[in-house]
Parts: sequence; structure tokens; C-alpha cells
Amino acid sequence: MRARLLPLLVVLMAGVLIALGFPLAVSLAAGQQQSVVVDRIDDSARFAALAQFVVEAEGAGDKSADERRETLKAELARYQGLYGIRAGIFYRDRNAMAAAPGWWRVPDTKDADQAFNEALAGRRSHDPAQVWPWQPHGKLLVASPVVLDGDVVAVVVTESPTDRMRARTLQGWLLIAAGLAAAMLVAFGAALRLTSWVLKPVRTLDAAAHGIATGRMNSRVAAAGGPPELRRLARSFNEMADNVEEVLEQQRAFVADASHQLRNPLAALLLRIELLALELPPDNEEIASVRTEGKRLARVLDDLLDLALAEHATAELALTDVAALTAERVAAWRPLAEEKGVRLVERGRTAVTGWADPIALSSALDAVIDNAVKFTPTGEEVEVSVAAEEGTALIVVADRGPGLTDEELDRIGDRFWRSNRHQNIKGSGLGLSISRTLLAAGGGSLTYAANPPHGLRVTVSVPRTGPDADRPGRGRPIGTAGEHDR
Repeated sequence: MRARLLPLLVVLMAGVLIALGFPLAVSLAAGQQQSVVVDRIDDSARFAALAQFVVEAEGAGDKSADERRETLKAELARYQGLYGIRAGIFYRDRNAMAAAPGWWRVPDTKDADQAFNEALAGRRSHDPAQVWPWQPHGKLLVASPVVLDGDVVAVVVTESPTDRMRARTLQGWLLIAAGLAAAMLVAFGAALRLTSWVLKPVRTLDAAAHGIATGRMNSRVAAAGGPPELRRLARSFNEMADNVEEVLEQQRAFVADASHQLRNPLAALLLRIELLALELPPDNEEIASVRTEGKRLARVLDDLLDLALAEHATAELALTDVAALTAERVAAWRPLAEEKGVRLVERGRTAVTGWADPIALSSALDAVIDNAVKFTPTGEEVEVSVAAEEGTALIVVADRGPGLTDEELDRIGDRFWRSNRHQNIKGSGLGLSISRTLLAAGGGSLTYAANPPHGLRVTVSVPRTGPDADRPGRGRPIGTAGEHDR
């Protein structure tokens, strides 16, 4: 969730900063250009005052007109040499009264024509188009009227280079970019803290939910951090977990009590059936059927009691030689397999250790091997192999029986479930459920898959990493002594 939430927050904050920084950058560029334009207007006013003296002398036929024009030209030349700004005063017909450099005239462009005509109309020209830092040849042209006795007699035109203005604008933009970058880093750090604060209770809740899903019913959430909504959710989760644990405990107690209480009446009933059978012919089919169903019911009750005890028991974990324990169980089941005509072979590694309850692991292996031998036809093989993979010890039992369909693979291990094709084979449908419960208490698991071309592959897995220091049996290997994993 953090991988999705954090980029979203970063994108939103980046959008906000860009939305603030872009107008600021535009405003900075406009301010720099406006400052230059105001300076040119002030300069134009001074040149317009000098041009008025020239026009007055020309209108009066004064011989000093030429002298005044030369003074104006000298002033424009000095101005152009000092600032690099082209400037000129032009009559209404665009002939030059004075210009610096002397050859310069009003540029033949649409913007220059518009500015000149506006000045002839007695107005200062509109602000020129914005020049951006990436326009190295941009110029600022400003035109102002020369007014004498209420009439526009000439126009002052200046054309300014923009190198310095663009450099100042670019420098300002770099400062804005640095500020935005710093703000983005601060915002990113805040987003990290915010997402951690918000998602930490979610991660804790997820871990607790996973713990309950995997059988650790004592998993709870500390409702102390995060937003108020998540704290309320944590309290509700704890209440739900308490109720679920209580209901499951009641269910386990009921199953255990019912199984225990029914065993004695059932034993008495089976005894009376045996006494009744003494009065009937030995080959009476009804008595044989009743005896068979009674024994089946006794097995179911025993399995129910074992299941209830398994769900309530605490795993006694110890460092176990999984390979040696597997070899021991294979040797114990081999005579029964040979009696049925099934080859029970052992392959794989001979030294693999893992953390497991030895009794629970033995019971699970017995159930899985019994199931494999039971469903494997005569002349076929059941292979038991031991391996280690990514911190897990694996025991794989692969048979060559009829196998299961994909739908049946999804249901195998459910309580009392048996395939419709195998109802005639002895069993209560609880053996694999008991094994899974025993393994889950110690962090192990049972998984099922098809074994091509036909058959079932059951994988028993137990962790190889050690439990917490307070777990019983830490560091005490169980089983036949052997080398450490190679």
C-alpha cells in the first residue's frame, strides 16, 4: 500500500509546488522586463526634452538648430556607447533627426510599426512582448512621443539588448527551482512520515490477521498509534479476535467432550453387539455390517478427539533431524507397503534439520505415508524424498495412485471430506486435517499437487530458522545423529 500511496502524495505535492512556482517564475520575468521598460521610458523623456529644443529652433529658423542637433546626436552616441542601447529621434515621416549609431532606423517589423504609430497618436507604446531567457536575439523596443505645443512632432525610439535582463531572470528562476527542490525534499520527508504513521497500524493489523488466519489465535493489535479511525479498527479487530477465539475454544471443548462422552456408550454398545452375535449364525450379514459401522464410528470418535486435542495443544519445537526422522517412518511403514505389493522408497538428502515438534511431525508423516500406500495400486511405487529450499525443510511423498482432480485438490484436507471415488476405502476423512493442525502449530504446512502422469504429491514443510529464545527445546536436536546440512 505504501508503494501506491507515497507516489500519489509525491505527485500531488509536486503538482502543488509547480502550480505555485510557474506563476512565480512568470511574474519574476515580467517584473525584470517591466523594470527595463520603465528605465527606457525615463531615458526617452530626457531625449524628448532635448528634441523639443531642436524642433523649436528649426521652427523659428534659428541658426542654433544645427548646433542643438549635434548636441542631441552626441548625447545619443554617448548613451549608446555606455549602455549598448540603440536610440533615435525620428520625425513623423520616419526621417532621423538624430540616431546612434547614425545608420540606425526604426526596425521594419510589425511590433515596431505599431509602437511608432501609437507614439504618433500621443500615447506611449504598449509594453513589448515578453522576452524569455531562451531567446538570445530578443530586443525591447520602446517608443515615446515628442510633444510641442500639444502636437506630436517626433518620436523617441529605443531598442535595448536583453542579455543582462535574461541573465537576471534565469538567476531568479534557478533560485525558485532550488527553493522548489528544497520544498519538495521537505514534502517528501513529510510524506514518508505521514505514510509511515498512517500505514504502521495497517501493517500491524495485517500481521495480526495473518497470524489468526494461520492458527495463532492469540494475535492482537496494540491500538495506540495511527489515525483515530485505525485505532477504532484495531480495537474492533481485537474484540472480534477475542470472540472468534472464544467460539473456537467452545467448539473444541464441545468436540472433545462429545467424543470422550460417546466413547464409553459406544464401547458398551459394541460389547452388546458381540454378545448378541454369539446367539446368531457366524455368517450373519447384518451383525457383520453393524460391527463394521460400529468400529468405523469408534475410529471417527478417536479422530475427533485427536483433532480437538491437536487444535488445543502447544507445539514443543526442537531442532530436529528431519531426514533421520523421515527415514525412521519410512522404515516403519515399509513392511505394510510390501505386504500390499507397493514399493516404498526413500530418496533425496540424508541430512536436513528443521524446527518442528518431533511427535507432530511423526504423526503427520504417518498420516501422509498411510494415505499414499492406501491409494497406490499393487506393483506401483511411493517415493519419499527430503530436500531443503529457501529456509524450509521439505518432505515430499509422491504416490502413483489415481490422483485427484483440480476441484478435489482444492478440498483435500478439509474435515470429513473424502473423494466420492474412494468412499469404499477405510478412513474418517480427518487424518490429513489432524496432520495439518499439528504442523501449523509449529509453523509447518501441508500442500498438495498432482503427480504426473497420475498420482498425488504431498509436501510436508517445516521452517529451518530457529524460534525465539524462550521457545522450549531450542538447540536440542531430535532424531538420529547426523551431519549438519551440506
